[in-house]
Amino acid sequence: MAFSSSGRVATQVLDIGYEFAGEPGAAGTVVLLHGFPYDVRAFDDVAARLADRGAHVLAPYLRGFGPTRFRDAATPRSGQQAALAQDLVDFMDALDIGSAVLAGYDWGGRAACITAALHPERVRGLVTVDGYNVQDLAHAGEPAAPAWESTYWYQYQYYFHSERGRLGLERNRDELCELLWRSWSPTWADASAAFEASSASLHNPDFVEVVIHSYRHRFGLAEGDPRYQGLEDLIAALPPITVPTVVLESGADGVAGPSAADDRDCFTGPYEHRLLPGVGHNVPQETPEDFADAVASLLAR
Repeated sequence: MAFSSSGRVATQVLDIGYEFAGEPGAAGTVVLLHGFPYDVRAFDDVAARLADRGAHVLAPYLRGFGPTRFRDAATPRSGQQAALAQDLVDFMDALDIGSAVLAGYDWGGRAACITAALHPERVRGLVTVDGYNVQDLAHAGEPAAPAWESTYWYQYQYYFHSERGRLGLERNRDELCELLWRSWSPTWADASAAFEASSASLHNPDFVEVVIHSYRHRFGLAEGDPRYQGLEDLIAALPPITVPTVVLESGADGVAGPSAADDRDCFTGPYEHRLLPGVGHNVPQETPEDFADAVASLLAR
Protein backbone atom coordinates (compact mmCIF):
# COMPACT_ATOMS: atom_id res chain seq x y z
CA MET A 1 0.00 0.00 0.00
CA ALA A 2 1.46 3.34 -1.04
CA PHE A 3 -0.48 5.59 1.32
CA SER A 4 1.65 6.33 4.36
CA SER A 5 -1.12 7.17 6.82
CA SER A 6 -4.84 7.05 7.44
CA GLY A 7 -7.20 9.47 9.15
CA ARG A 8 -10.76 10.23 9.99
CA VAL A 9 -12.60 13.54 9.81
CA ALA A 10 -16.09 14.52 10.93
CA THR A 11 -18.54 16.42 8.76
CA GLN A 12 -22.16 17.24 9.52
CA VAL A 13 -23.36 13.96 8.03
CA LEU A 14 -20.38 11.57 7.98
CA ASP A 15 -17.28 10.42 9.74
CA ILE A 16 -15.10 10.08 6.65
CA GLY A 17 -12.19 7.68 6.64
CA TYR A 18 -9.34 8.57 4.31
CA GLU A 19 -5.76 7.69 3.47
CA PHE A 20 -2.99 10.08 2.56
CA ALA A 21 0.59 10.32 1.39
CA GLY A 22 3.09 13.14 1.20
CA GLU A 23 3.02 16.43 3.05
CA PRO A 24 1.41 19.80 2.31
CA GLY A 25 3.82 21.82 0.24
CA ALA A 26 4.54 23.75 -2.90
CA ALA A 27 3.53 20.96 -5.27
CA GLY A 28 -0.09 21.23 -4.13
CA THR A 29 -2.89 19.01 -2.88
CA VAL A 30 -4.62 16.21 -4.77
CA VAL A 31 -7.88 14.52 -3.78
CA LEU A 32 -8.43 11.11 -5.41
CA LEU A 33 -11.99 9.78 -5.63
CA HIS A 34 -12.88 6.16 -6.22
CA GLY A 35 -16.04 4.70 -7.71
CA PHE A 36 -18.39 1.74 -7.29
CA PRO A 37 -17.61 -1.03 -6.47
CA TYR A 38 -14.02 -0.01 -5.71
CA ASP A 39 -12.17 1.77 -2.90
CA VAL A 40 -8.99 3.75 -2.26
CA ARG A 41 -6.78 0.75 -3.12
CA ALA A 42 -7.36 1.83 -6.72
CA PHE A 43 -4.97 4.72 -6.05
CA ASP A 44 -2.07 3.01 -4.26
CA ASP A 45 0.32 3.26 -7.19
CA VAL A 46 -1.02 6.67 -8.24
CA ALA A 47 -0.48 8.08 -4.74
CA ALA A 48 3.10 6.81 -4.65
CA ARG A 49 3.92 8.49 -7.94
CA LEU A 50 2.36 11.81 -6.95
CA ALA A 51 3.87 11.86 -3.45
CA ASP A 52 7.28 11.28 -5.03
CA ARG A 53 6.65 14.46 -7.02
CA GLY A 54 5.98 16.41 -3.82
CA ALA A 55 2.18 16.39 -3.81
CA HIS A 56 -0.01 15.99 -0.74
CA VAL A 57 -2.36 13.19 -1.77
CA LEU A 58 -5.61 12.29 -0.03
CA ALA A 59 -8.13 9.59 -0.88
CA PRO A 60 -11.43 9.51 1.06
CA TYR A 61 -13.68 6.48 1.24
CA LEU A 62 -17.06 7.40 -0.24
CA ARG A 63 -20.23 7.09 1.82
CA GLY A 64 -21.11 3.43 2.21
CA PHE A 65 -17.51 2.25 1.72
CA GLY A 66 -14.70 1.21 4.02
CA PRO A 67 -14.45 3.00 7.38
CA THR A 68 -16.72 5.92 6.43
CA ARG A 69 -19.84 6.00 8.62
CA PHE A 70 -23.03 8.03 8.92
CA ARG A 71 -23.13 9.95 12.18
CA ASP A 72 -26.89 9.62 12.70
CA ALA A 73 -28.89 6.43 12.28
CA ALA A 74 -31.84 8.52 11.06
CA THR A 75 -29.96 10.04 8.09
CA PRO A 76 -31.20 8.63 4.75
CA ARG A 77 -28.57 6.41 3.16
CA SER A 78 -28.65 8.37 -0.06
CA GLY A 79 -26.34 7.59 -2.95
CA GLN A 80 -27.53 10.46 -5.16
CA GLN A 81 -24.98 12.53 -7.02
CA ALA A 82 -25.62 15.68 -4.98
CA ALA A 83 -24.82 13.82 -1.77
CA LEU A 84 -21.50 12.59 -3.15
CA ALA A 85 -20.58 16.07 -4.32
CA GLN A 86 -21.50 17.66 -1.00
CA ASP A 87 -19.47 15.03 0.84
CA LEU A 88 -16.43 16.07 -1.18
CA VAL A 89 -16.84 19.76 -0.36
CA ASP A 90 -17.45 18.92 3.30
CA PHE A 91 -14.32 16.76 3.34
CA MET A 92 -12.23 19.59 1.94
CA ASP A 93 -13.74 22.06 4.41
CA ALA A 94 -13.10 19.79 7.39
CA LEU A 95 -9.43 19.47 6.45
CA ASP A 96 -9.11 23.16 5.55
CA ILE A 97 -8.24 22.41 1.93
CA GLY A 98 -8.84 25.65 0.06
CA SER A 99 -8.26 24.21 -3.38
CA ALA A 100 -6.95 20.99 -4.88
CA VAL A 101 -6.62 19.01 -8.05
CA LEU A 102 -9.56 16.60 -8.07
CA ALA A 103 -9.17 13.29 -9.87
CA GLY A 104 -11.76 10.54 -10.01
CA TYR A 105 -13.69 7.94 -11.94
CA ASP A 106 -17.18 6.49 -11.81
CA TRP A 107 -18.95 7.79 -8.65
CA GLY A 108 -15.82 9.68 -7.64
CA GLY A 109 -15.53 11.28 -11.05
CA ARG A 110 -19.12 12.44 -10.72
CA ALA A 111 -18.44 14.12 -7.37
CA ALA A 112 -15.32 15.75 -8.83
CA CYS A 113 -17.11 17.03 -11.94
CA ILE A 114 -19.98 18.54 -9.97
CA THR A 115 -17.61 20.23 -7.53
CA ALA A 116 -15.51 21.60 -10.39
CA ALA A 117 -18.63 22.96 -12.10
CA LEU A 118 -20.22 24.56 -9.03
CA HIS A 119 -17.14 25.49 -7.00
CA PRO A 120 -14.38 26.29 -9.51
CA GLU A 121 -12.56 28.39 -6.91
CA ARG A 122 -11.94 25.17 -4.96
CA VAL A 123 -10.58 23.19 -7.91
CA ARG A 124 -7.10 23.81 -9.26
CA GLY A 125 -7.64 21.22 -11.97
CA LEU A 126 -9.76 18.18 -12.80
CA VAL A 127 -8.98 14.69 -14.05
CA THR A 128 -12.14 12.84 -14.99
CA VAL A 129 -12.45 9.42 -16.56
CA ASP A 130 -14.91 9.23 -19.45
CA GLY A 131 -15.82 12.90 -19.56
CA TYR A 132 -18.63 14.94 -18.04
CA ASN A 133 -19.85 12.51 -15.39
CA VAL A 134 -22.91 14.49 -14.34
CA GLN A 135 -26.25 12.69 -14.47
CA ASP A 136 -28.94 14.40 -16.54
CA LEU A 137 -31.82 13.31 -14.34
CA ALA A 138 -34.41 15.20 -16.37
CA HIS A 139 -33.77 12.83 -19.28
CA ALA A 140 -33.12 9.67 -17.29
CA GLY A 141 -36.15 7.97 -18.84
CA GLU A 142 -34.88 8.36 -22.41
CA PRO A 143 -33.61 5.09 -23.92
CA ALA A 144 -29.99 4.81 -24.97
CA ALA A 145 -28.71 2.93 -28.00
CA PRO A 146 -29.69 -0.76 -27.76
CA ALA A 147 -26.05 -1.88 -27.58
CA TRP A 148 -25.54 0.32 -24.52
CA GLU A 149 -28.85 -0.66 -22.94
CA SER A 150 -27.93 -4.34 -23.12
CA THR A 151 -24.83 -3.82 -21.00
CA TYR A 152 -26.77 -1.83 -18.43
CA TRP A 153 -29.42 -4.54 -18.21
CA TYR A 154 -27.42 -7.62 -17.35
CA GLN A 155 -24.64 -5.93 -15.43
CA TYR A 156 -26.17 -3.83 -12.72
CA GLN A 157 -28.54 -0.95 -13.25
CA TYR A 158 -31.88 -2.62 -13.95
CA TYR A 159 -31.02 -5.52 -11.66
CA PHE A 160 -30.60 -3.10 -8.77
CA HIS A 161 -34.01 -1.60 -9.51
CA SER A 162 -35.65 -4.80 -8.27
CA GLU A 163 -35.93 -6.36 -4.83
CA ARG A 164 -34.26 -9.43 -6.30
CA GLY A 165 -31.27 -7.27 -7.21
CA ARG A 166 -31.07 -5.69 -3.77
CA LEU A 167 -31.08 -9.13 -2.16
CA GLY A 168 -28.49 -10.30 -4.68
CA LEU A 169 -26.16 -7.47 -3.73
CA GLU A 170 -26.74 -8.07 -0.03
CA ARG A 171 -26.22 -11.83 -0.10
CA ASN A 172 -23.67 -12.16 -2.89
CA ARG A 173 -21.86 -8.84 -2.80
CA ASP A 174 -18.33 -10.23 -3.24
CA GLU A 175 -19.23 -12.52 -6.13
CA LEU A 176 -21.38 -9.88 -7.81
CA CYS A 177 -18.88 -7.05 -7.41
CA GLU A 178 -15.94 -9.18 -8.53
CA LEU A 179 -17.97 -10.04 -11.62
CA LEU A 180 -18.39 -6.32 -12.28
CA TRP A 181 -14.65 -5.74 -11.87
CA ARG A 182 -13.95 -8.42 -14.48
CA SER A 183 -16.78 -7.40 -16.82
CA TRP A 184 -15.90 -3.72 -16.76
CA SER A 185 -12.16 -4.34 -17.20
CA PRO A 186 -12.17 -7.23 -19.68
CA THR A 187 -8.50 -6.82 -20.63
CA TRP A 188 -7.17 -6.58 -17.06
CA ALA A 189 -5.77 -9.98 -16.12
CA ASP A 190 -5.25 -8.98 -12.47
CA ALA A 191 -8.82 -7.86 -11.78
CA SER A 192 -9.81 -10.81 -9.59
CA ALA A 193 -6.60 -10.75 -7.56
CA ALA A 194 -6.82 -6.99 -7.05
CA PHE A 195 -10.44 -7.26 -5.95
CA GLU A 196 -9.43 -9.18 -2.83
CA ALA A 197 -7.69 -6.11 -1.40
CA SER A 198 -10.82 -3.98 -1.81
CA SER A 199 -13.57 -6.46 -0.94
CA ALA A 200 -13.58 -5.61 2.77
CA SER A 201 -14.60 -2.03 1.95
CA LEU A 202 -17.81 -3.34 0.41
CA HIS A 203 -18.90 -4.79 3.75
CA ASN A 204 -19.58 -1.37 5.21
CA PRO A 205 -22.98 -1.58 6.99
CA ASP A 206 -24.45 1.11 4.71
CA PHE A 207 -23.05 -0.19 1.42
CA VAL A 208 -26.15 -1.94 0.10
CA GLU A 209 -28.55 0.87 0.98
CA VAL A 210 -26.34 3.57 -0.53
CA VAL A 211 -25.70 1.60 -3.73
CA ILE A 212 -29.32 0.64 -4.29
CA HIS A 213 -30.47 4.20 -3.68
CA SER A 214 -27.89 5.53 -6.12
CA TYR A 215 -29.03 3.30 -8.97
CA ARG A 216 -32.70 3.90 -8.29
CA HIS A 217 -32.48 7.65 -7.78
CA ARG A 218 -30.66 8.24 -11.06
CA PHE A 219 -33.61 6.69 -12.92
CA GLY A 220 -36.30 8.49 -10.94
CA LEU A 221 -37.30 5.39 -8.97
CA ALA A 222 -36.41 6.75 -5.53
CA GLU A 223 -36.75 10.14 -3.89
CA GLY A 224 -33.64 12.05 -2.95
CA ASP A 225 -32.67 13.25 0.50
CA PRO A 226 -34.39 16.67 0.85
CA ARG A 227 -31.24 18.21 2.31
CA TYR A 228 -29.65 17.99 -1.15
CA GLN A 229 -32.54 19.29 -3.24
CA GLY A 230 -31.08 22.78 -3.63
CA LEU A 231 -27.86 21.29 -4.92
CA GLU A 232 -29.74 18.94 -7.25
CA ASP A 233 -31.53 21.97 -8.71
CA LEU A 234 -28.16 23.56 -9.53
CA ILE A 235 -26.86 20.34 -11.04
CA ALA A 236 -29.98 20.01 -13.20
CA ALA A 237 -28.79 23.00 -15.25
CA LEU A 238 -25.78 20.86 -16.32
CA PRO A 239 -23.32 23.68 -15.62
CA PRO A 240 -20.13 23.78 -17.69
CA ILE A 241 -16.75 23.01 -16.19
CA THR A 242 -14.40 25.96 -16.50
CA VAL A 243 -11.31 24.67 -14.66
CA PRO A 244 -8.33 23.10 -16.45
CA THR A 245 -9.34 19.52 -17.23
CA VAL A 246 -7.80 16.32 -18.50
CA VAL A 247 -10.37 13.78 -19.71
CA LEU A 248 -9.18 10.17 -19.77
CA GLU A 249 -11.14 7.84 -22.00
CA SER A 250 -11.00 4.09 -21.43
CA GLY A 251 -10.42 2.30 -24.70
CA ALA A 252 -11.68 -1.07 -23.43
CA ASP A 253 -14.32 -0.14 -20.89
CA GLY A 254 -16.83 -2.93 -20.37
CA VAL A 255 -19.50 -0.37 -19.45
CA ALA A 256 -20.71 0.68 -22.87
CA GLY A 257 -21.53 4.27 -23.66
CA PRO A 258 -20.71 7.21 -25.92
CA SER A 259 -17.20 8.50 -26.39
CA ALA A 260 -15.94 10.96 -23.79
CA ALA A 261 -15.06 13.24 -26.71
CA ASP A 262 -18.80 13.81 -27.20
CA ASP A 263 -18.79 15.84 -23.96
CA ARG A 264 -16.31 18.40 -25.28
CA ASP A 265 -18.76 21.31 -25.15
CA CYS A 266 -19.28 20.76 -21.41
CA PHE A 267 -15.72 21.95 -20.76
CA THR A 268 -15.09 25.63 -21.43
CA GLY A 269 -11.66 25.99 -19.82
CA PRO A 270 -8.29 24.52 -20.80
CA TYR A 271 -8.98 20.97 -21.96
CA GLU A 272 -7.12 17.85 -22.99
CA HIS A 273 -8.54 14.50 -24.06
CA ARG A 274 -6.38 11.39 -23.71
CA LEU A 275 -7.49 8.02 -25.10
CA LEU A 276 -6.14 4.96 -23.26
CA PRO A 277 -6.31 1.96 -25.65
CA GLY A 278 -6.81 -1.41 -24.01
CA VAL A 279 -7.67 0.04 -20.59
CA GLY A 280 -10.92 -0.80 -18.82
CA HIS A 281 -13.15 0.96 -16.31
CA ASN A 282 -10.78 1.05 -13.32
CA VAL A 283 -8.28 3.40 -14.95
CA PRO A 284 -6.09 4.40 -11.96
CA GLN A 285 -5.50 0.80 -10.92
CA GLU A 286 -5.04 -0.57 -14.44
CA THR A 287 -2.70 2.17 -15.65
CA PRO A 288 -1.51 4.24 -12.68
CA GLU A 289 1.25 5.88 -14.68
CA ASP A 290 -1.23 7.44 -17.10
CA PHE A 291 -3.55 8.56 -14.31
CA ALA A 292 -0.69 10.06 -12.28
CA ASP A 293 0.74 11.81 -15.32
CA ALA A 294 -2.63 13.44 -16.00
CA VAL A 295 -2.78 14.74 -12.43
CA ALA A 296 0.83 15.90 -12.51
CA SER A 297 0.21 17.88 -15.68
CA LEU A 298 -2.35 19.97 -13.78
CA LEU A 299 -0.12 20.40 -10.73
CA ALA A 300 2.55 21.79 -13.06
CA ARG A 301 0.31 24.62 -14.28
